[in-house]
Amino acid sequence: MAPSLSGTQMPPNSSSCMINDSIVSTPAATVTGTLILSAVFLLGFPGNLFVIWSILARARKQSVTTLLILNLAIADGSLMALTPFFIAYLAMMDWKMGTVMCKVLFYLCLANMYASIQLIMLMSIYRLVSVVWPQRISVITGKRTIMRVLGVMWLLVMVASIPALIYRDARLNKERNRTVCDSFHDKDPDVVLQYMLEIVLGFVVPYGVILVSYICILRRIRQTRFRRRIRSEKLILAIVVTFCLFWLPYHIINMVQVASALLPECSPKRLLLEKIWKKFRAVTSTIAFISSCANPVLYFFAGKSYIRREGLAFMARLFEGTGLDSTRKSQMNSQNSRDKDKDAEVVLQDKDSSTNSNSIIKSAKTGK
Repeated sequence: MAPSLSGTQMPPNSSSCMINDSIVSTPAATVTGTLILSAVFLLGFPGNLFVIWSILARARKQSVTTLLILNLAIADGSLMALTPFFIAYLAMMDWKMGTVMCKVLFYLCLANMYASIQLIMLMSIYRLVSVVWPQRISVITGKRTIMRVLGVMWLLVMVASIPALIYRDARLNKERNRTVCDSFHDKDPDVVLQYMLEIVLGFVVPYGVILVSYICILRRIRQTRFRRRIRSEKLILAIVVTFCLFWLPYHIINMVQVASALLPECSPKRLLLEKIWKKFRAVTSTIAFISSCANPVLYFFAGKSYIRREGLAFMARLFEGTGLDSTRKSQMNSQNSRDKDKDAEVVLQDKDSSTNSNSIIKSAKTGK
């Protein structure tokens, strides 16, 4: 028979903050999880706060890329602010904060996952437009347009995260005599719905857009004479790759759990897949959690050349540089187009002058 969804067999949670019964089941796992989350908090919380402060207080001009990075830091910083609750959960090996906090905290965690990947997708789309269609960049760089896009994105993120409020609950594990904040599914269709939503909205669609965007960008760069890898491309590509490395294992486990739910109960394949996702859910979830503290580290290494010259403002100068790269490139392309037009105009004028001169000479000869 398939494992029961109550009592001792509780499915690990499904949100992006993956502290579940398997993590707090043994002292060794508890100590390991506590140390990892503590390190993530000590690195990620002040790191994201520094990014936010750098953009708001030190950046002289906020470009589209800078605004997207600001929103990404706010999302990650908010998640880092919740980390102490999960550290306490691990330390006590018991959920003491009730059902409401269980739902709210994990709702915010799932919203962070969606917000992060959607913002990275928007960065990729912006780079695509600025490189492939630089003449249209002014259409999407208006402050009002960007604010509307970000507002719609956050609204969609909040709506997409509602399943965490529905399925998340704090229940008593009678055998171990402790309360667990977990995601409970009474039917296989609920498992498929929740995890497929995370897979499609949190990985397949955004990464499909990101992949297509960068393929078009690379093709465009190869076609132009400006083949130098600009700073903003390197930084945003590093953010994309890092996020994928941290989240891909988690979404693979989601796929495994969906596949197990679609198979007949008690079948050998289903039992094997259930064993796999239950064994690796905690590991992949912890890896995914680390992603929220990775971006400040990337920014530090990308902007370390500014530290001696700019001091605490080094990160602001870095973000200003990423914004100026696309602007300069667009201006350069526009200038080249204008230069070509001027050259063509001069050639035409020369031809006209030459034609007029020849006509005068012929007329003079005829008169003679």
